[in-house]
Amino acid sequence: MRAFVTSTPLVALLAGLFAVPALADTVKVGVIASSTGVTAVVGIPQKNTVALLPTEVAGVKIDYTVLDDASDPTNAVTNVKKLIAETKVDALIGPTTTPAALAMLDFVAEAKTPLITTVGSAAVIEPMDDKKRWVFKTTQNDGLIAEALVAHMAKTGIKTVGFIGFNDPYGENWYKSFAALAEKHGIKLVASERYTRTDASVTGQVLKLIAARPEAVFIAATGGPAVLPQVALAEKGYKGKVYQTHGVATNDFIKLGGKVVEGTLMAGGPMLVADDLPASNPIKAVAQGYIKAYEGKYGAGTTSTFGANTFDAGLLLQKAIPQALKAGKPGSEAFRVALRDALEKSKEVVGAQGVFTMSPANHNGMDQRARLMMTVKHGKWVALHE
Repeated sequence: MRAFVTSTPLVALLAGLFAVPALADTVKVGVIASSTGVTAVVGIPQKNTVALLPTEVAGVKIDYTVLDDASDPTNAVTNVKKLIAETKVDALIGPTTTPAALAMLDFVAEAKTPLITTVGSAAVIEPMDDKKRWVFKTTQNDGLIAEALVAHMAKTGIKTVGFIGFNDPYGENWYKSFAALAEKHGIKLVASERYTRTDASVTGQVLKLIAARPEAVFIAATGGPAVLPQVALAEKGYKGKVYQTHGVATNDFIKLGGKVVEGTLMAGGPMLVADDLPASNPIKAVAQGYIKAYEGKYGAGTTSTFGANTFDAGLLLQKAIPQALKAGKPGSEAFRVALRDALEKSKEVVGAQGVFTMSPANHNGMDQRARLMMTVKHGKWVALHE
């Protein structure tokens, strides 16, 4: 009986005929989030939300790789290099902080890899240039939120305000946006202070603010560190109004601040008060769907708008990937370039935080539908109806 011997070339040929081209059929997405460190309150819901993102579109699998930058821009840069060079991602989501996002711009642009960032500052996409054209943003721009805050101050008769914010790009960009609008509305900025994200005390800055006797204080910070000035103001007996940015748009802010943050005023994304939205608002159904999915996995009362921004990044990719597939296979430069182009053409994409219509000059694409005034009342965020 003759044995049948298969030659090595024939084996290789047969293997090639029946092999599944895994790389070509998988879109790789890298996610960078601060799930540890001082910004973990923001980064944890972003990391958690990845489990809720689409895993397949147009017959193509979407694979996510999540890395923690520990709230450090240097780590964010290390992570983005790794995701681009080793994982060979087709797109990126994140990071959690503005300094980290700004530090990543050179590497994203050089690799021609679109980044959908979840930070607040418009500095990552404005003014548009050859680097920032690769970046899109799912968090409301500072200016959009500042307009609502200043309008509320003017409407309620506030004439003087004190400012305290992070001593980094987040705080500085907020100062520029806020100061210009306040002046336009006849509101005088009587004091301006800064602190770092890792400071344990801001007593000195708060005493200077109180000495200026502002009718309101505006805090430009994010996550847990945003509570620090508010606690210090309360301890020193300040009785005026306190405004915050959408950097505190989370239930964790209330858990950390407790009774001290009752009455806090903020303009933020509609997801946080989704049940208060009218049925006619298209965002309501998407926001409630996200909340149901997130809390079903992580527990009641755990959602935050920061996670919703990551969710919306996933929705934008889900819409853009089918278009990009027409130009090339995942893993190729042609696909990444086409994905960038498709994201830039996003039109009326309804997310949990707003409705996105991008353009070559606008890589945020959110309008007034993405914000509303709210306050902390009886330990929860509620919409203001004034």
